[in-house]
Amino acid sequence: MLTYGVVLLLLVQVVWRLPAAIRGRVRERSLWGAFAALACAWLMRSSLGRSLVDGLGVDDLATLLKHCLTIAGMCVLLRYIAAVYREGAAGGTPTRQARVTVAVQRYAVAAAVLACAGMAAVFLLVLHRGPVPVDSHFVDRHAGEPGLAVYMTLFYGYSGAVITLCGYQWASAARRAPRLALRTGLRVMAAGMALGTLYSAVRAVYSIVVALHPIPADAAHLQEDVTDGLLYVAFLCWGLGVIAPATQAAVNRVRAYRMLAGLHPLWRDLALTAPDIVRHAPSRTLPGRRAADRLDTLRDLVSHDVSPHVRLGRYVTEIRDVIHALRRQAPHDLYQVALELAESEGHTDQDAEAVAQAYWIMAARSAMRAPVREPGVPAEFPPAGEDFFSEEVPWLLRVCEAYTQADPAVAEEVLEDARASA
Repeated sequence: MLTYGVVLLLLVQVVWRLPAAIRGRVRERSLWGAFAALACAWLMRSSLGRSLVDGLGVDDLATLLKHCLTIAGMCVLLRYIAAVYREGAAGGTPTRQARVTVAVQRYAVAAAVLACAGMAAVFLLVLHRGPVPVDSHFVDRHAGEPGLAVYMTLFYGYSGAVITLCGYQWASAARRAPRLALRTGLRVMAAGMALGTLYSAVRAVYSIVVALHPIPADAAHLQEDVTDGLLYVAFLCWGLGVIAPATQAAVNRVRAYRMLAGLHPLWRDLALTAPDIVRHAPSRTLPGRRAADRLDTLRDLVSHDVSPHVRLGRYVTEIRDVIHALRRQAPHDLYQVALELAESEGHTDQDAEAVAQAYWIMAARSAMRAPVREPGVPAEFPPAGEDFFSEEVPWLLRVCEAYTQADPAVAEEVLEDARASA
């Protein structure tokens, strides 16, 4: 059951990261490929995986595939780390760690091909093969065969070297990680790689010893139990460590969608007021139908841009641009009139400013539909703030909340008062 649990964990990552792999670059595709190869390798450890390849007529083929897929996964994982360092060093001087990783990665593919070819040659030409007994282990089945030492040295030598390098890089990166989620994930991944290194070393030494001289069955079973425990914990640490930064990314996406939903009423009205300014017009399937309005809102929240963060940036930019266009035709005293009205209604401080801006936007939209003056010097309208996430977006959300509660009739009175005082 533990084997299937690890397979499920890896397959979840494969499905989750597939869209990023399709749209992304070497970095995203490499990480997805590592998960896919390792998920298949773990599947070969299960009875289901073995039954899938037994029909090919090659005894113990699942074991060879498991080892080759593991090497492929390690190779692609190293490619991912090298891609991360290349992107991080773009436009600057790469660190010594980055130079070493990139240099090692250049020869990793050739080394992986040679290791898999050597293992396949030993497996097919040297090792004694026959029907695989249930609940038996590959190393124990070939105890006393010198070819086993060659086979396992190739496998654990390559995978152990890559695991050690990955663990060292992740431990080093954890010390420099700015966010807690990323730092925690890197530390858990590094711990998993440390256990993986220990597993590889123990298994390599044991395989060489068994190849030269069979050991008692009790000692063999103890070794299998201990090393299997190391392997399971190592992979679980790695899988959970990768999820930690991704969890933070998921939280950020949810936060971006909530902000988009909060800004949508304001963005939609402004976009309909000045459709030539916005990049994508709001969806209008069946205007006036409540169900259609909800569908249009959903389409606006999920379409056109590569991510919700990019879409959020577009919303804010377009809100800002349309407001600037409104300022060029709005009465110059419109904001002061709106602020006085908000204060007369009992609002104070920032609440009064948010309500005043909401009335101003609603009145300015009416002024733009029936302009009294030609476009000219922009009317007064306070800025939303300079910092995007900490100031501008929260303030616009506050204004949007007041906007959805504002009375259009009151906004028309504000506009008439501002025109009368002009």
